[in-house]
Amino acid sequence: MPVADDAAPVSAAEAKTLFAPLVRHSAVVLAVSGGPDSTALLLLMARWQRGLKRGPKLLAITIDHGLRRTSAAEARSVKVLAGRLGVPHRTMRWEGKKPASGLQQAARDARYRLLAAAARSANASAIVTAHTLDDQAETVLLRLSRGSGLSGLSAMARESPLRRHGIILVRPLLDVPKAR
Repeated sequence: MPVADDAAPVSAAEAKTLFAPLVRHSAVVLAVSGGPDSTALLLLMARWQRGLKRGPKLLAITIDHGLRRTSAAEARSVKVLAGRLGVPHRTMRWEGKKPASGLQQAARDARYRLLAAAARSANASAIVTAHTLDDQAETVLLRLSRGSGLSGLSAMARESPLRRHGIILVRPLLDVPKAR
């Protein structure tokens, strides 16, 4: 979605358009790490939901990978913010041994596995992430640097099924620059 001012905050009207496809879901899980993008997603979706007569129930989930000393405190901060916004929150921890190599991919796999489990337990049919236009560009450049062919250079889709989990992954902010 092109915008007139790439530095202007996301308006309520723009959020309504960005999140419109989520109205069909009875419940959605928001992946909220506590970073700026996912915090913005939480704030925007809480505001959007308040403006609806009927809309999906929101559940904010923070995955604590246990890889940094500050991760538990960050999860608590998300819980406080979600509570202030009236959005239920749950922290899930990645338990078990962490691999010596391939840690980032293992953490990503664990994150989506835990998010899918949270979605199933909440009867949510979608997981919403805060991937932005900047993440989209980074993904394409990363794939290019790895020597991906044309098929590997495709960008992230706005919606994609997590086939193993029977849940849809939704990225409503893909056209929004991080600076907004």
